[in-house]
Amino acid sequence: MTSLNTKIYDHDNDVDVTHKINTIELDNWINHVKYIRKELTNLINLCNEDLNKKLDNDSVYVRFQKREVENENLFNALTKYAASRTNISECEDTQCDMVYITEHESYRRSYLYHLDKYRRLKDEFFNKVQGQFSLVKFN
Repeated sequence: MTSLNTKIYDHDNDVDVTHKINTIELDNWINHVKYIRKELTNLINLCNEDLNKKLDNDSVYVRFQKREVENENLFNALTKYAASRTNISECEDTQCDMVYITEHESYRRSYLYHLDKYRRLKDEFFNKVQGQFSLVKFN
């Protein structure tokens, strides 16, 4: 979110600092979700038909596809949320600030939940794949 100056100054009050830190955090989330999008594409491509046969189960592949949809939904939600934060600097009372802070906490929980589910699935995939491949010895 480029419209809010995220540089923290000595004269900033606690609420201004919180909004700036939240903006920086949101930008990091969006960048991370973009990276997960690329990683999911690669993992789905790795789960080709031959690998699925070796794993005797295509549930990881299907779950990667589901996670890809959920990742895109989160990306869209975070992007929309970032655009909605452009009026933060116009808040004139604590109640207005608290609406933004509370909303940010809700998005933080959604992001962390998504990240946890993605990591667990990826770990499950690599644990399954690790047992399926062996090194070929060359003379």
